[in-house]
Amino acid sequence: MTPDAVTDVLHRALLAGLGASWPLLATALAVGVVIGLVQALTQVQESTLTFVPKLLAVGGALALCASLMGQALGSFARHAMSLVAGG
Repeated sequence: MTPDAVTDVLHRALLAGLGASWPLLATALAVGVVIGLVQALTQVQESTLTFVPKLLAVGGALALCASLMGQALGSFARHAMSLVAGG
């Protein structure tokens, strides 16, 4: 395998990981910011107040975006397997 092919596989692996994780990360970020603002405004510093809503939101995002995540990872897997089969 040439260095260019290894670089291409690594690039595609990083893009597949990013494509699979961005919905969950964006959801966790948005919920974290909103909860942080609510905590700052109300001065309630309860640790479970940040954990439980974020857990529920990320779980919902996972349920909604599982097919998108599967497509990103499946596309990378097909490309990697085609490289293995090709040589």
